[in-house]
Amino acid sequence: MLKKMLMLFIAVALVLAGCGSSDKSASNAGSNSGSSVNTGSINTGSTDEAQEENDASNLPPYEIVIAFPTSSSQTSGIPEVEQAINEITKKKINATIKLMPYSYASYAQQLNLMFASNEKLDLFVSGVNGAYSSQVAQGSMIPLDDLLEKYGSGIKEAVYAPFIEAARMNGKLYGIPSNRDLAADRELLMRKDIVDKYHIDLSQVKTFEDFGQIFKVVKENEPDLIPLVLFTQISTPVDVIASMYFDILGDRMGVLEYGNSEMKVVNMYETEQYAQLLNTVRSWYEKGYVQKDAATTKDTGPVLVQAGRAFSYIKQSKPGSDTQASRQTGYEMVSLKLPPAYSTTNLITQFLWSIAKNSQDPERAMMFLNLMFTDTDIINLLAWGIEGRDYVKVSGNIIDYPEGVNATNVPYGLNQGWLFGNQFKSYVFKGDPEDIYQQTDQFNKEAVKSPALGFTFDSTPVKSEVASVTNVMNQYRLGLETGSLDPETLLPQYFSEMKKAGIDRIIEEKQRQLDEWVKTK
Repeated sequence: MLKKMLMLFIAVALVLAGCGSSDKSASNAGSNSGSSVNTGSINTGSTDEAQEENDASNLPPYEIVIAFPTSSSQTSGIPEVEQAINEITKKKINATIKLMPYSYASYAQQLNLMFASNEKLDLFVSGVNGAYSSQVAQGSMIPLDDLLEKYGSGIKEAVYAPFIEAARMNGKLYGIPSNRDLAADRELLMRKDIVDKYHIDLSQVKTFEDFGQIFKVVKENEPDLIPLVLFTQISTPVDVIASMYFDILGDRMGVLEYGNSEMKVVNMYETEQYAQLLNTVRSWYEKGYVQKDAATTKDTGPVLVQAGRAFSYIKQSKPGSDTQASRQTGYEMVSLKLPPAYSTTNLITQFLWSIAKNSQDPERAMMFLNLMFTDTDIINLLAWGIEGRDYVKVSGNIIDYPEGVNATNVPYGLNQGWLFGNQFKSYVFKGDPEDIYQQTDQFNKEAVKSPALGFTFDSTPVKSEVASVTNVMNQYRLGLETGSLDPETLLPQYFSEMKKAGIDRIIEEKQRQLDEWVKTK
């Protein structure tokens, strides 16, 4: 009898166990809309968020210091943007951020000071003004391959792989490009009210030299308005227009001339095209078309236009640049473009996100960088600021300034969504086409590709020569390229000094590396 009762008890237990198993299987099957159990689908959504928060709670608190350049003076609203981002990052990676914007004119100096003093710095924009190879050579940043593999899955999904590969040096990755315009043509951006007032016929302006016709009208009729100012101190008219003829190969110390089938590296400063550009700008300067302190000013073109002191500036162009400039300056701006658009390695590596050698927690820095490419709230906070204060939603994905707010008084007016990670996931500002990011993607794909696209020069073997030539360039380049210095007398002296400093040795090494790179293609 006892034996029968025991056997009955075991049978009931087995049945109950089977029922529990069946219920669980049915539940799993229902959640996956099928009879098979997909554990990958189950472990997504809220489960991942809970796991993410659990993982974050295991991390010690950390502040991520972020340095970047800006041409905007509208930075008073940054603290509130930081606070809003911190509410997200505390939950996701138990970290806060500190944004440190610097003007383009002082950015390189500020970085060098931070590196030299080992000041705390985690993420920074590398490659500005072609400095990427020298920053790698100086050990300013750490390799990112392992960190990207472990913490950057969102970056790898968002950024076209060849653009990431273009940032490699000696097989190692030191910077991540943002999703933005990765090609460029050139444009003269002008105040439309002045163009309309004097009936300036832009259709008659075909070349860079023809810009002088426009400046003449402004000079004669608006004596208090500077006809031409610099977009940034390091972005001279000559430097921008030279991109029509040369791939600067990262640092201008040896360039590739478009149309050169031999892939020969040449000294741009000894070419006829460069001399002609200098002569044109010099003539403008002598006629009073160019701001007198162009070689030394720290004021940017958008700031000077916004202040009512300037008419125009020259910069690299992309889809939507007119409306972006209008937002920056507070004036409706119109552009005159000089095609074609080119895509070069330098356009990719001139603005990269790198992790500084000074970082005390590179893993956390990469975690936040990944959020800059994946978290829509963080992307829009960095791009546009605080909803209701800096912008309002108009419809769908379109935003505009709130009532009473414009480019001159918006607290957070960086207007640099292109810099902060994945611009293609951000809002579109009113005035831009709703498909502006699709246009940008197409612009990138249709641009003329430099034959050296993907080549990055490693300046390590000639770092002492690079330092010496950089000193010479710092002495002459801005003065010559703004027209402040006379090229007839000083250009020969300029490249004579560069030869003494070792530019021929740099060109020789760059040619050797380019030849080796070509063999892999």
